[in-house]
Amino acid sequence: MSARVLVLPGLHDSGPEHWQSRWERADPSFRRVVQRDWERPDRAEWVAALETAIRQSGEPVVLAAHSLACSLVAHWAASHPNRGSVRGALLVAPADVERPDFPRSATGFSPMPMVRLPFPSIVVASANDPYVSPARAAEFAAAWGARLELLGPAGHVNAESGFGDWPQGRDHLEFLRRLSG
Repeated sequence: MSARVLVLPGLHDSGPEHWQSRWERADPSFRRVVQRDWERPDRAEWVAALETAIRQSGEPVVLAAHSLACSLVAHWAASHPNRGSVRGALLVAPADVERPDFPRSATGFSPMPMVRLPFPSIVVASANDPYVSPARAAEFAAAWGARLELLGPAGHVNAESGFGDWPQGRDHLEFLRRLSG
């Protein structure tokens, strides 16, 4: 049996046409980790919500993170002993929380943890993402021990970028799920 998928949206949540929401609707084994405040994220609160979701899953999980949630995964992995139940992470369009134009409404996410993740991971980045440069995404992938998948000009890899169901991303996720089995 493959691992359950925990869907981790970033700042403002993921709307109904976002690939995360589409994947969740298509597969009942996917579960969104709901945060109390999507507009003013607090790292400690978001990390606690992720830890609770992992513990409550009762089975191994693979994380499907987008944008700010990639930082959430790195912070969680650096600070929680329950890492063994996470079997992999798809980290898409990681927002660079150290940029001077990073939203001030999100607190505690900087600095970005630059330590190896204790599970297999894939970072997917775009050549023209307004929230992270390809070079910075490559730094994250190297620090986290993740495989880097660079897309062409794909914006923030979201609904506004026209990704729809994003089958290529789902293939990356299924690869990680197979590793966990």
